[in-house]
Amino acid sequence: MNTTPSATLALACDLIARESITPADAGCQQLMAERLAACGFRVEPMRFGEVDNLWARRGSEGPVLCFAGHTDVVPTGAEAQWSSPPFHPTVRDGMLYGRGAADMKGSLAAMVVAVERFVSEHPDHRGSIAFLITSDEEGPATDGTVKVVQTLIERNEKVDWCLVGEPSSTDLVGDTVKNGRRGSLNARLLIRGLQGHVAYPHLARNPIHLAAPALAELAAEVWDQGNAFFPPTSFQISNIHSGTGATNVVPGELEALINFRFSTESTVEGLQERVRSLLDRHGLDYELEWNLSGLPFLTEPGDLLDGVRAAIREVTGRETRPSTSGGTSDGRFIATMGTQVVELGPVNATIHQVDEHVSVADLETLTDIYHATLRWLLT
Repeated sequence: MNTTPSATLALACDLIARESITPADAGCQQLMAERLAACGFRVEPMRFGEVDNLWARRGSEGPVLCFAGHTDVVPTGAEAQWSSPPFHPTVRDGMLYGRGAADMKGSLAAMVVAVERFVSEHPDHRGSIAFLITSDEEGPATDGTVKVVQTLIERNEKVDWCLVGEPSSTDLVGDTVKNGRRGSLNARLLIRGLQGHVAYPHLARNPIHLAAPALAELAAEVWDQGNAFFPPTSFQISNIHSGTGATNVVPGELEALINFRFSTESTVEGLQERVRSLLDRHGLDYELEWNLSGLPFLTEPGDLLDGVRAAIREVTGRETRPSTSGGTSDGRFIATMGTQVVELGPVNATIHQVDEHVSVADLETLTDIYHATLRWLLT
């Protein structure tokens, strides 16, 4: 019986074994760079602040198909709760366990192996293949993909198509791909009252009482109806804080953290204006500090989505479902280049969890899908 791990599994294990908690890369990109350089890529490390990034390209002509992803992972939590050490990749019952197995070192390994195979078979392929890899996706995402994209734009380097290896699948690898993402708009809302003694409420203004009707109205508001590609915009209050810790003191301030996940039917300016208008109607004394995490993007049916769907059909025999659900990804930065972006990766059931794992068989299937996508688009 042959117990030698496949090329994809072996590389995934090598990557998982490196403790690359954001923003550390722990040598993952160097390992990938060496493999890519060996098959003809020009490798260009790009470090911004404490973040390592990698831009690698094979070929000088268009169209450019870019594989994008991140080597950083989220913290493990209590390691005692893991069935095996999170940075000691372990295969049990056909599953590869380890932090980053699904999000997204398994995808990175599949990408590299698929490209190695494709270049070996098609050394004179048309266009170019590229990799855009960062160690700042799970963190603040300020010195990672966004900075590489800025650099590429400044030197007029274009990316036509981009496959992001985020874990997009729901039940079976390739059953779902992300062809867009909602925008994410955050705000810190400070509502001022007047601190006082609870026994003399007429001498105080309770910001909790003042804020409650406005917050309830914000939560009940219909912001838009969505469209054929996006669900309706959602509003969530993620944190509320008020009070001094004493039972006999009316607090002087209330702080709430709010988030919009918004579709292309709404704009940042429109959402901000509607929030201010509602707060003004309630006569509140308030401050708002806004932070835009990312704008919505959408890749409509075209060369990339058609090629990915054809590759999934060829390898698995099933039809994939394009979706724009879920959180944000670095695809939002790449899409600003006018690039068609699709996220395709393994099943996302255990990402960020204790005992994160991915099916070993799914890694092989994912490698085959990436390889088939290369053939559909660059031959």
